[in-house]
Amino acid sequence: MSLRAELQALYADFVSRAPAHVAEAMSRSDLALSASGILDAALKAGDQAPDFLLPDARGGSGRLSRALASGPVVLSFYRGGWCPYCNLELRALQSALPDFTAAGATLMAVSPQKPDQSLTTVEKNGLAFPVLSDTGSRVARSFGIAFDLAEELRPIYTDFGQALPDRNGDDSWVLPIPATYVIDRDGVIAFAHVDVDYRNRLEPDTVIAILSALAGRKPA
Repeated sequence: MSLRAELQALYADFVSRAPAHVAEAMSRSDLALSASGILDAALKAGDQAPDFLLPDARGGSGRLSRALASGPVVLSFYRGGWCPYCNLELRALQSALPDFTAAGATLMAVSPQKPDQSLTTVEKNGLAFPVLSDTGSRVARSFGIAFDLAEELRPIYTDFGQALPDRNGDDSWVLPIPATYVIDRDGVIAFAHVDVDYRNRLEPDTVIAILSALAGRKPA
């Protein structure tokens, strides 16, 4: 089953079970975010990716420029390990990791959650790539993809046990738009997939094709 099919099945199950007021609040939030202009501010193909240094889930760190020294980077921004759509995407990326590695690329995932929360995500999904903690969403802001969760959704998230201040270790309710960037060795973004609908994610096969195209245009 493709990642898209898994995501659609998950959403269909949610819709079948969600109380009407929850579904309506989420729909209003989706429309407001789409109208906010955030996609215009997000970094795109051809932009220079800002460097960063972030702690990883296992006590180390990940720096973009360091990873780029050995090849392109696939950079995935996700909301957190509490998000079932994110977990589906992370597992799909893990399945594609051998193909990314064969293409000479490094895979890195970034969320605003605390390192201990990231470690839980790593262990739950069996992830073998760097999972980094962007506490305070500094890096997400530098990529133009950070936003404040709608006020009416905050009590709903809290009732679900997903209060973002508890997950992320600060007082904000900031999340990144889920986004996948393929960054070439010179730090220029070769491909950007940014979608205000968190239920939509980029298929790993598309990433593999982009990495193959990058490799094909390099001199032998």
